[in-house]
Amino acid sequence: MHGSLNLIGYGLASIGSAIGVGLIFAAYINGVARQPEAQRILQPIALLGFALAEALAILALVFAFVIGA
Repeated sequence: MHGSLNLIGYGLASIGSAIGVGLIFAAYINGVARQPEAQRILQPIALLGFALAEALAILALVFAFVIGA
């Protein structure tokens, strides 16, 4: 049970990231459905939010392997 706790922590971090990505794109779809002309303004914001949420998940993966070494 030496390295498994790190991977459990990463699993929890990736669940949080997945929920964040889901909320980001739900808000994006809701905004575009309400005002289709705002799509070109909302799309870069949604993609930036997606990239930041995924970067946190990748950072958690790196920390899980670094701490486990």
